[in-house]
Amino acid sequence: MTITITAFERSPDGGKGLARDTRVRWALEEVGQPYEVRLVSFKAMKEPAHLALHPFGQIPTYESGDLALFETGAIVFHIAQDHEGLLPEDANARARAITWMFAAVNTVEPPILGLANARLLERDKPWTNERLPILADRVRDRLDQLSTRLGGADWLDGAFSAGDLMMVSVLLRLRSSGLLDEFPNLASYVARGEARPAYQRAFAAQLAINSRS
Repeated sequence: MTITITAFERSPDGGKGLARDTRVRWALEEVGQPYEVRLVSFKAMKEPAHLALHPFGQIPTYESGDLALFETGAIVFHIAQDHEGLLPEDANARARAITWMFAAVNTVEPPILGLANARLLERDKPWTNERLPILADRVRDRLDQLSTRLGGADWLDGAFSAGDLMMVSVLLRLRSSGLLDEFPNLASYVARGEARPAYQRAFAAQLAINSRS
């Protein structure tokens, strides 16, 4: 069955790999599954056809046969369950990898998005200058905890898994903030994720769309 995902016709980040379709592309590349991409404009994202796939009018979506999914965590989880390469065979290790997937989107990503949104969308607000250091410290708290847990290991729990894929994708949002550089083991962890051939292919595919004239 053909897998089709949706992506921005023009990504707000200009193809830097921060749009969430990159996570899904990466997962599909890791498990060796071909896929097609349907590009949607910001206008089309709010129209009935797309809202039938994603009720919140966002990207990406995932379609395969009669199955339609939204939310990157759910999509990557489905890919990891259906194909070898992103979840360990051992039941306990598998459960831990899934736990790290949830931790990435539920615990680590929210304060990162809070900081990013304040910098991008609230720069003109009178409270922003006072609020930004508070938001940055919330991110540091999470990074400190994650750094302690990772220690000197290459990945969060043994071999690379969907948990690492989601966590690296989340941490990439800090690239321009400088906060990641305060935790060298996390910076190295993200660099290892970016160096994976599957990530490189996913990044290149997303960049190619945004590089078109």
